[in-house]
Amino acid sequence: MNPESRTGAQRSLQVTLLASVFVIAACGLVYELAAGALASYLLGDSILQFSTVIGCYLFAMGVGSWLSRFFERQLPAHFLRIELLVALAGGCLPALLFLTNAYVPGAFRLVLYLLVALVGVLVGLEIPLVMRILRREVALKELVSQVLTFDYLGALAVSVAFPLLLVPQLGLIRTGLFFGLLNAAVAVWALWVFRHELRRHSAHALACALTVLVLGAGFAAADQISALAEDKFYHEPIVLSATSPYQRIVVTHGRTGYKLFLNGNLQFAERDEYRYHEALVHPAMAAFGAPRRVAVLGGGDGMAVREILKYPSVESVTLVELDPHMSTLFAQDAAMVRLNAGALRSPKVQVVNTDAFQWLQDGLAANDTFDVIVVDFPDPTNFSIGKLYTQSFYALLAQRLSASGYAVVQTTSPLVARQSYWTVVQTIEAAGLRTTPYHANVPSFGEWGYVIASHRPWRRPSALPAGLRFLDLPTLDGLLQFPADTARVDAPVNRLSNQVLVQSYETEWGRVAP
Repeated sequence: MNPESRTGAQRSLQVTLLASVFVIAACGLVYELAAGALASYLLGDSILQFSTVIGCYLFAMGVGSWLSRFFERQLPAHFLRIELLVALAGGCLPALLFLTNAYVPGAFRLVLYLLVALVGVLVGLEIPLVMRILRREVALKELVSQVLTFDYLGALAVSVAFPLLLVPQLGLIRTGLFFGLLNAAVAVWALWVFRHELRRHSAHALACALTVLVLGAGFAAADQISALAEDKFYHEPIVLSATSPYQRIVVTHGRTGYKLFLNGNLQFAERDEYRYHEALVHPAMAAFGAPRRVAVLGGGDGMAVREILKYPSVESVTLVELDPHMSTLFAQDAAMVRLNAGALRSPKVQVVNTDAFQWLQDGLAANDTFDVIVVDFPDPTNFSIGKLYTQSFYALLAQRLSASGYAVVQTTSPLVARQSYWTVVQTIEAAGLRTTPYHANVPSFGEWGYVIASHRPWRRPSALPAGLRFLDLPTLDGLLQFPADTARVDAPVNRLSNQVLVQSYETEWGRVAP
């Protein structure tokens, strides 16, 4: 080979190896993000889960980098084998975790950290081996800068694409398998480029083919894998499911009707949701008298809006729902529209898909206030939701509430999570609002709590809308009474800086976890 041809071949090898570094970095970060996302979906407390997963992963990468020193000969062969192992372990990680959670839930944490550690060790081996292979062609100074540049670029690309494109379009299982196939593609490329250095070329070729076959079959059957795992987990057939940048949305249908789950947590059951939503909406709406402007924060299923529209005085309802997947599903799907009586299709309703915290802030300058504000967020299972239960949030809420208006906040069970419930009450009062705590029995949830917040004392309504299935005035009087085992206890204020509510909620509900 003449010098020019040899130089061209070296440059080609260098470029393709650096491109493989980009792919390796992207794949490694995807596996890490997938593990963290699944842990936060299924275990709650996203900060804790992501912190521990990332810490375990980085430590394992360090172990892998240290182990690379023991690979001295046949570096291309070792690199190829490691790529195939990463492809299988990382690519199948989301599917294996979903199946573990469904069939062996007690082993989920163990399997999670074993897989994270395994993938971390293998990814930690990859880059040192690539650098040692490249070192035969590139000076050390250029080598380090080039490898790190492509490594960081791969990480950047995936960190942006994972929440905005990959998970919403492919879902977690397909995303893992897709990047497993990319790792396998790097192995196939190494099989071709280093074909003259590999001693057992046919065996390596067979391993590549089998890996691609397994990952490809998994990618094609991802929907069946999801159904297999989720049908077992939810115990009823899944009729609708979607993964948005914010949450996993699942709707099941069984003999008792439809149920909505967000990140595995029940949000409503058709058989008794009327109890929850009548208790949530009417004590505040009826007490105001003839509310005209109403806002609903959360509640993208439209059930609270359905109850609000029973008041003829209502002129406008602003629904602030972070996740457009939720509001679109419950505005378009025929079965969901039947459940909320077409509430989200009403000309009186405006849907705003944005963060409620930001929406409250944005309306301050325009002095945009409401007669009634219904706050129907999921429970504070993590810090991103917990911020919506803080003093800072309720202070903003107070400024968007008219002088004679009422806000109502769904909380948690004052029986199961007594400290958490009264923490919400204490936090609302710390924001300068008066509170009227009450509770209702919703069989799917048990004893459930609510808090009315206002600038003036709440007054008992003289009438309720006709046709309610659960709530009447004598029943409402009973909801205001707290037995000894749910009575008020001393509780701290939940602030953005401490988020004590998330911690107490996790502790109290953890005691009753199956």
